[in-house]
Amino acid sequence: MKTSFKLSTVLPVDRERLYKAWLSGREHGAFTGGKARIQAKVGGRFTAWDGYITGATVELEPLRRIVQSWRTSEFPPDSPDSRLEVLFDDVKTGTRITLIHSQVPKGQTEQYKAGWQEYYFAPMREYYSKPEKRQQR
Repeated sequence: MKTSFKLSTVLPVDRERLYKAWLSGREHGAFTGGKARIQAKVGGRFTAWDGYITGATVELEPLRRIVQSWRTSEFPPDSPDSRLEVLFDDVKTGTRITLIHSQVPKGQTEQYKAGWQEYYFAPMREYYSKPEKRQQR
């Protein structure tokens, strides 16, 4: 049974802004619609989606890559945190964001794969497609 997956999408926003937004509680909450608190440093803790998601930042490669330990309130209590790697690449129409989510609890891979599409990529696409959001800094 697979416990990892990779997803990508292109968003109409520059790489620097998107990278910083991922690490900003205010903007992370704005693009998802759920409250987020983020300590933007290696070792910093975070919560997203009103506390449904929790974890810590493990690695930062400025403007290129973020690695986080990641879990939701639906993980089995004895299950270790999963690993989320977020990659940011410039493309002609904005930024390609790629998620590599591994060590997901058995039986939950498809649920989280769909969740990233519905609760992150779709609202992010809508948020960053609004002209005032693209130009806001």
